[in-house]
Amino acid sequence: MRFLIVRTDVRAAADVDIAAAWAGGGRLRDETLSPEPRRQVVHADDRDAALVLARALASVGAVRAGRQRVKVLPLDEPTAVWPRWTDDRGS
Repeated sequence: MRFLIVRTDVRAAADVDIAAAWAGGGRLRDETLSPEPRRQVVHADDRDAALVLARALASVGAVRAGRQRVKVLPLDEPTAVWPRWTDDRGS
């Protein structure tokens, strides 16, 4: 499975926005609609390589200070099949 390792800026959130998200039961941020600005992008061919690269990017001063974050995203479909649980008891 291939992975994308991304170092992004952390967007600040106002206290009012956090309170509104908690009260409304919604999300504070939706990465699909407005992703955080990317600083660096690296590809890896397997999980172990992705984690090594993520650790290396996490050692950057801005990440350690909390101004940026590192994300590891799978690019391919997972090879394992998750079991589906069904309720055969009826209602």
